[in-house]
Amino acid sequence: MLKNRSKFRRRSKPSFWTASVPPFDQAAKRIFGRVGSWAWVACIPLAITILVTWGFAAHAQEELTAEDVQVVLNNIWVTIAAFLVIFMNAGFAMVETGFARQKNAVNVLTKNLIVFALATLGYWFIGFSLMFGANGNPFVGWGSFFLGGAPELYGLGPDGLNLSKDTFFLFQVAFAGTAATIVSGAVAERIKFVDFLVFSILLTAIAYPITGHWLWGGGWLLELGFHDFAGSTIVHSVGGWAALMGAAFLGPRMGKYNAEGQVNALPGHNLSIATLGCLILWLGWFGFNPGSQLAADLAVPYIAVTTNLGAAAGGVAATFVSWGLSGKPDLSMTINGILAGLVSVTAGCYVFGYGGAFWAGLIGGVLVVFAVGFFDSIKIDDPVGATSVHLVCGAWGTLAVGLFANPNNFTQGGEGISGLFFGGGLAQLGIQFVGVLSVGLFTVVLSSIFWLVLKSTMGLRVSPEEEMKGLDIGEHGMEAYSGFLKDTTDMAGMM
Repeated sequence: MLKNRSKFRRRSKPSFWTASVPPFDQAAKRIFGRVGSWAWVACIPLAITILVTWGFAAHAQEELTAEDVQVVLNNIWVTIAAFLVIFMNAGFAMVETGFARQKNAVNVLTKNLIVFALATLGYWFIGFSLMFGANGNPFVGWGSFFLGGAPELYGLGPDGLNLSKDTFFLFQVAFAGTAATIVSGAVAERIKFVDFLVFSILLTAIAYPITGHWLWGGGWLLELGFHDFAGSTIVHSVGGWAALMGAAFLGPRMGKYNAEGQVNALPGHNLSIATLGCLILWLGWFGFNPGSQLAADLAVPYIAVTTNLGAAAGGVAATFVSWGLSGKPDLSMTINGILAGLVSVTAGCYVFGYGGAFWAGLIGGVLVVFAVGFFDSIKIDDPVGATSVHLVCGAWGTLAVGLFANPNNFTQGGEGISGLFFGGGLAQLGIQFVGVLSVGLFTVVLSSIFWLVLKSTMGLRVSPEEEMKGLDIGEHGMEAYSGFLKDTTDMAGMM
């Protein structure tokens, strides 16, 4: 064996390096020696191609303006912001799953995953046209379905926003998905999976786009002077109102309230994943709010700062208020406080000063603690506090524009807004109240119709046996933690 290997080393290397190379060199010389007289002719087409391409590139550089570069930057930034908002679906999934019980984890995860797919298709089919179609009226938009037609059909192009139709759609569909995801948490652990799917399509394809058109599509609320920069009302309150009605029609979970009406705690099974979800949502909000500037300019970092201040103030406020009420700091309240601060600052992040953002978030953090107790007192069972965070704080954040809007701190569309505390009187506050009330009433009526039709035809709620066993088994036939011992302490309130 060693002898053979030695022979291989002696023969293989010389045969390649000394035997092969010279013949190759000689062959190359023979070939190129023969064609040397005409080979340069083959270079002429290549040279012409290079010269023409270079000329076009130079001409394009001369024609490229600063405005062209800005348009490209705007589209790139809004696309990245859309990615951040879409990634918020992971945050919602983690928060809701962590706050739910172990036996319903698969169901909550599945709903949060499929809802964005449904929102994308429904919004692509008709929702985007109802919201931004330029052929509509002050109450509803109208344009080509399936994202068809020219950008001008949606208020885009040179005479509108300098965003491509694809960029704008991707950003807006991320918001539509958020509205539907809010509903998922409030109706968790007892709704039939198919009913939730149908309602999500109806919300994102019809209800949400209509009220969205009233402001962002150039409708009557915009003409009135209503301001909601990134959707405290248009997104969060809409989702919150729809969630409230869903929770009301479904009724509370088994064991949530005893015979005397007292509240039984049904704690979530994984606060670690809920905390991670909160941090993902906090990060995603830097696409949600700064991205709503719809341009890459210096207002973006300013909005990011006010957004962060609102989140921090809300989290601290909720922590200390719940600490004072219960005697111990409550992690679930810290999570919801941060989200409450984010929702509260979303409407006015572009016109709030730093102080205004702080107070909006702080008050939102206080409100969410008491809102959770209030909804429990009227037997609205919301496993994750979605109505408290998104409905209550969404309405508060929108009204806060009429209080804290500072005319010295504005970005796109914020010129001339003065809140009550900055010499604006009650006028803007009154307009904000009209917007909150009108969007709320419309959403309550339409979503109630949706829920009632589903309840009378398909039945909203799973059977008591399925609910007791868990929706993972009853609805999906699988478990999130197969092989692990189930926690049966949640049965205590049923005994």
